[in-house]
Amino acid sequence: MSISSLYFRAMVSWKGIYFVFALFMGSFFGSIFMLGPFLPLMFISPGWYRWITDRVVATWLTLPVALLELVFGAKVVITGDGFIPGERSVIIMNHRTRLDWMFLWNCLLRYSYLRLEKICLKSSLKAVPGFGWAMQVAAFIFIRRKWEEDKNHFEAMLDYFCDINEPLQLLIFPEGTDLTENTKARSNEFAEKNELKKYEYVLHPRTTGFTFIVDRLREGNNLDAIHDITVAYPHNIPQTEKHILNGNFPKEIHFHVRRYPVSSLPASKDELQLWCQERWEEKEERLRAFYEGEKYFDASRRSRIPPCKSEFRVHLIKFASLFYWTSFTIAMLVVLYMNSCVRWYFLTMVVVFVAQEKFFGGLELIELACHRYYTSKQRLALSEKKIE
Repeated sequence: MSISSLYFRAMVSWKGIYFVFALFMGSFFGSIFMLGPFLPLMFISPGWYRWITDRVVATWLTLPVALLELVFGAKVVITGDGFIPGERSVIIMNHRTRLDWMFLWNCLLRYSYLRLEKICLKSSLKAVPGFGWAMQVAAFIFIRRKWEEDKNHFEAMLDYFCDINEPLQLLIFPEGTDLTENTKARSNEFAEKNELKKYEYVLHPRTTGFTFIVDRLREGNNLDAIHDITVAYPHNIPQTEKHILNGNFPKEIHFHVRRYPVSSLPASKDELQLWCQERWEEKEERLRAFYEGEKYFDASRRSRIPPCKSEFRVHLIKFASLFYWTSFTIAMLVVLYMNSCVRWYFLTMVVVFVAQEKFFGGLELIELACHRYYTSKQRLALSEKKIE
């Protein structure tokens, strides 16, 4: 075997290529052929557009779960309080790897509804073909990591969800980035300057965005609880997308869930910031006990709140997802090859997705503009009725 072939095998794995290819093709064709036809509905009824597209996107979110567990044998262990199905919450989680947000779907598939989840992500991701397009349609919240710029966008998106009475479970990472040697060093520098403890297993959280989100959702009566999730990997830790491409899939993923009803949260921002910092102190100790002990969060190894779906139903969903998205991708490739009208539609939608992001900033911003237009129109109609 040549040196070049050994180097290639060290760099990539056919399992990793299959995983990335399956997810990309599913999101790419799904955006064009499943989500694309619903885009005009945004201009007619943003509320109905949101209701339908959330459910369409949720079908794709089951695919990574199916691939990780059925194809690559990842084991998922969930302990703690669990979720009450359908409740509106803010999910805060330690950011151990760059892929934690995707692995969380394995937990939410069992304990919640994937259609409720929204994620705060860096804005550069929205331009990625397929993945980014679907995230825009799903109304994920894209941030630039500059609070002066992000605050207004957070406010607009959260108010929109409150206005249309759309329940959501918003995932945020208060640490701001994943845990690496470089980020841990910066976190330790921050700890020294502010006379705080140095952490080994987490980074010191940034609390400004967290407190703003919680207060805004409370004001809009769209928050039932905070779910504080600690994630850990007892064996291998796939830190980046490159590890996945190399075939380094997690053998086990452990989630420990703590549920805090909104009524138990502090009222003031200062107290809420302190509350978040205290949760991270607990995470540090919990993770220390995990990695230095038997690598389980809970001795009982069971959640105190049962999942909303049985394991049999979860298995059915995973098998159905794998079958559907494999068949769907193959069918779209065949139809594209055989039908010129479909090819024209395909090219048109690619242009639409690329152009709208370049000229308008993203589909979620267009959706917000449509909502503002209809809201102002309704207010004008009401004011005219009062005058009459």
